[in-house]
Amino acid sequence: MSFGACVVAVAPLRAEALHKSEMISQLIFGECVKILNDTKDFYKVISLYDNYEGWCAKNQLSIVDEHFYLNNHLQIITSPLISTTINAEKIYLSSGSFVGCTKNNQLNIGDNKIVFEKFAECTASIQLNDCLKAYLNIPYLWGGKAVFGIDCSGFAQLIYKLLGIKLNRDAYQQAEQGEIVGFLQEAKLGDLAFFDNEEGRITHVGILLNESQIIHAAGMVRIDKIDNAGIINTTTQKRTHQLRIIKRVIF
Repeated sequence: MSFGACVVAVAPLRAEALHKSEMISQLIFGECVKILNDTKDFYKVISLYDNYEGWCAKNQLSIVDEHFYLNNHLQIITSPLISTTINAEKIYLSSGSFVGCTKNNQLNIGDNKIVFEKFAECTASIQLNDCLKAYLNIPYLWGGKAVFGIDCSGFAQLIYKLLGIKLNRDAYQQAEQGEIVGFLQEAKLGDLAFFDNEEGRITHVGILLNESQIIHAAGMVRIDKIDNAGIINTTTQKRTHQLRIIKRVIF
């Protein structure tokens, strides 16, 4: 069995082994994968963090062993964005990047030598309200799960990762986790609100700040109003999403 680790800040995970294929998700720095298949330029992989499967360009991964994976997923960057060097060249890394194998602020992934100026460990004592607002105005990107561009479920997954809680990748998968909150008026900071389309399929997720405000990725990471029917855009005053269910994963 072969394993790989992402050695760029963000690597597209594509539906097919083509650079022009749809990006369905991303791998972020240090994220490890199991290699399932390959072509000349791509590996078919499954992420060992969220079990998402797709094709990643070979030059964005480095082959590692199982020991590296087991250790590297123990520690993550919690600052929204930090600069470091890889092979003596500066690189900016997103929060959520895995750096669990560091020694003296240095990490080796295959032939790549990464040196950190500083980074913080993941901690459940992080101030959630402040953490959420640090991501305001990050642009929406379908399939994105890093500060360079993020989708709704990628945003929820990233924030929960910083709290040390593993969320699934897509909104409909996340809706299967946690316990139901019966009424919006019972919601508290950190609860997940899910929204469906006309066919009843869950297609959107946001994080509740309280019973009347939600932070979510829609065009950008933004704060909007929410009521029992759904989200109301604070700029246009138009209803944009229909509320389906609220789940509590943070207890």
